[in-house]
Amino acid sequence: MDSIITDYTASCLLCGREATDTHHLLLGSDRQHADEDGLTIPLCRECHALMHNDARILMLGRILGQIAWEGKYGDRNDYRKRYKRSFV
Repeated sequence: MDSIITDYTASCLLCGREATDTHHLLLGSDRQHADEDGLTIPLCRECHALMHNDARILMLGRILGQIAWEGKYGDRNDYRKRYKRSFV
């Protein structure tokens, strides 16, 4: 599925350079649902590494993803049912 965060997948969401990677906003057991729901963002290689190495940026991405998910699929309780947690 395409990203529900942005339609501009050719550019890095953080810096605007060419996007070479797709970052999954949720990992582990949530990754399959996240892929199905479009919880991905385009990033360049450098920003992708930064995302994985900075807990604050990682959390901001998860918050952004949840807000976008709630706008498209349901409310906060629906998000909690699907992902067993809330970041907002």
